[in-house]
Amino acid sequence: MADDRTPPDEPTPAQPDEAPAPEEQVEAPAAEVPAAEEQAEAPAAEELVDDESDEDEDEDAEPAPRAKPLIPGADLEVDIVAEGADPLAREDDLSPEEAAALAEEEAAHDQPIAAVTIDLAADARYRATGKRKTAVARVTLKPGTGVYTINGRLLDEFFPRGTLQRNIRQPLEAVGYEERMDVVARLHGGGVSAQAGALRHGVSRALLEADPNLRGELKRRGFLTRDSRAKERKKAGLKKARKRPQFSKR
Repeated sequence: MADDRTPPDEPTPAQPDEAPAPEEQVEAPAAEVPAAEEQAEAPAAEELVDDESDEDEDEDAEPAPRAKPLIPGADLEVDIVAEGADPLAREDDLSPEEAAALAEEEAAHDQPIAAVTIDLAADARYRATGKRKTAVARVTLKPGTGVYTINGRLLDEFFPRGTLQRNIRQPLEAVGYEERMDVVARLHGGGVSAQAGALRHGVSRALLEADPNLRGELKRRGFLTRDSRAKERKKAGLKKARKRPQFSKR
């Protein structure tokens, strides 16, 4: 007998959803992004090219030659530490008492020495010799208006550096005779800074010849101290005073 039963209806396979529109919507921004990135990267690339060109120009440009001063070392500034002061000490590390004492000492140094009696007769001459390192200064003090004549030249011409000029003027300013006495000096040996120190030492010793009572105050301010530091001589077998040749094991 034939089987009258009919097979059950087979489920029809689900048809894939057609979504062309979403793909187009996704692809469209993707196509626009590179264009925007290219527009953003274009100025950056131009800036890099400009920077590289500027660097090339800076490298190609030759530095301006350094003008040689008339006096060697005249364009340099030197740091001079006061006698008895610690060059490595900072004001922050000082206690209030130490800071007050330091300020009081500096104020005392700025004030002229009282009770100075120097004969300013027309024929008065006070001579002395000052030294520092290998520099020697032969100084003569005489009544005048405060003019410094060094090897036939004025102070501003012989020592253009303002720091050295202030150090040279300190002894006469300390006694209050900076505008009442002239200084005539002959300098030889040493460098610029050494000659300035020798001149200050010579002026201080000449003031001591004029008034011996100034010794204590001038010595306290450090004007009479002879700076005997000098370059140590070269030793045989060494490159300098202590520098040795490089050691090679093999």
